[in-house]
Amino acid sequence: MLKRNRTVTFFMALLVMIAMLAAACSKQPQKTPDHNPPPQKQTAQGAEPTITVYMHETGEKKSMKMEEYIAGVVAGEMKSEWPVAALAAQAIIARTFTVQAIEEKGGVPDRGTQASTDIKEFQAYNAKEINDNVKKAVEMTRGMIITYQGKPAQTWFHASAGGITATAKEGLDYKKAEPPYIQSVQSPDDLAPADVQNWTAAFTKKQVLDVLAKQGQNVSSIDSIAIGQKGPSGRTTMLVINNNINISGPEMRIGLGSTELKSMLLDKVSIEGDKVIFTGKGYGHGVGMSQWGANKLATQGKTPAEIIGQYFKGVTIEKRWN
Repeated sequence: MLKRNRTVTFFMALLVMIAMLAAACSKQPQKTPDHNPPPQKQTAQGAEPTITVYMHETGEKKSMKMEEYIAGVVAGEMKSEWPVAALAAQAIIARTFTVQAIEEKGGVPDRGTQASTDIKEFQAYNAKEINDNVKKAVEMTRGMIITYQGKPAQTWFHASAGGITATAKEGLDYKKAEPPYIQSVQSPDDLAPADVQNWTAAFTKKQVLDVLAKQGQNVSSIDSIAIGQKGPSGRTTMLVINNNINISGPEMRIGLGSTELKSMLLDKVSIEGDKVIFTGKGYGHGVGMSQWGANKLATQGKTPAEIIGQYFKGVTIEKRWN
């Protein structure tokens, strides 16, 4: 009888242990899927705003509906004949940029308007390039913006990431805390033109000296130049002149001209006679959405939300108005 009771007690204890192990296993974190899930969506109802836009070509202040303005921005920032999904992703980004600027600083305070068509102070705008593709892209994303923890996200974008995007600090020399939704990710940029995928840019030593002078570096000659530091994506964040003078990569790019020195995703930098030669890939600062990458993802059947999810992590697509 005692032996039997011991046996029953043993099996009861074993069952309890099995139950405890099962419960513990159920609490283990699940493996994150390999694919990038699209952003979560929220729906909110409201009225489409009417905004004032500074038209820099004429100097007038024009009142227009937000979606009318966004159509002009999409046509100005991206090729109108591109796939609708890519244009739609650009529309969401342009709308987010506008809403954030209005909410955080009133738009363009110096102009007394909510937006401007001057690319140097706001976004590109080209109403003449609006076609059926652009109209469809804007309408299908009507009222949609990208938010992170309830606030409009920093929706940076550029022409081509050269295969990999940059963090905000390495691509833009961003001084604030790194936005958690901006990460270095792979980008399919192989549809970009050959002179964007790989390029060489030459500048005179004087041009480089002028950039250094504007940064407060009084240098009489350039004897050597080298890549000093790189960021997570491999972009040059620091250049070293004459072995002892440092200058930020983004500062050098802006100083020499961001259309001439296309990217800081450099393969090498060297001196040849009176020239400083940069060899690299991609076009733009590399932060956020790559437009050529969005184009390729759209041709692969990705939705606007999936394209956004490729370049902005953990964000929500919120519908601000119907």
